[in-house]
Amino acid sequence: MRADGPPVAAVGALADRVLATLRRSGRHRIVIGITGSPGAGKSTLAHALADVLNRDRPGIAANVPMDGFHLANGTLDRLGIHDRKGAIDTFDGWGFLSLVRRIVAETDHVVYAPSFDRTVDEGVTGAIPVEPGARIVIVEGNYLLADTEPWNLVKDSLDEAWFCATDDDERLARLVPRHVEGGRSHEAAHAWAVGVDGANAIVIEASRPRADLILSGVTAEPVEA
Repeated sequence: MRADGPPVAAVGALADRVLATLRRSGRHRIVIGITGSPGAGKSTLAHALADVLNRDRPGIAANVPMDGFHLANGTLDRLGIHDRKGAIDTFDGWGFLSLVRRIVAETDHVVYAPSFDRTVDEGVTGAIPVEPGARIVIVEGNYLLADTEPWNLVKDSLDEAWFCATDDDERLARLVPRHVEGGRSHEAAHAWAVGVDGANAIVIEASRPRADLILSGVTAEPVEA
């Protein structure tokens, strides 16, 4: 687990919750969705949860981020929307929905998912294998609970949907260094975090009431709706 991740005890409690959901389902595989605004801690929580689940049960959990469904930079240029990459219409929503449905239905062979390479700022096809033995698949991304098509169809394939709630100051403190690492100047990174990420956060925060569980993006503990 990452040293800067959420507390081990809190993640362990969430892992117990997921295992109980798996037992109740009576199915070979369940899918847990984790959503929240940029910088809320979705990816960190998803990785930490998979680590805990796999620690005693190797291979039981797989982690599939939505970021692999960013439209290619060339496509964003053609559409004239590269300057707001990360907005809901800069993702292949139908492709992501199709993958989630495949993960649910196709449990007798490997299902490959794309990843996202921040060094080149592009998706990488077929980089993440979801093995037949993965009984818990954690999908995470900004728009899992958005109310526009096709995103509003994703929840039907999720056994639970969690929302990471993190205040704006904490998110900004995480986002600016991330964008600097991606090659932007500090000023440009701050402007992107406030402008583009901030605009996306307004859309994402509106989806919070549709979550089954709301968690602190810092402590990974449940918070009030």
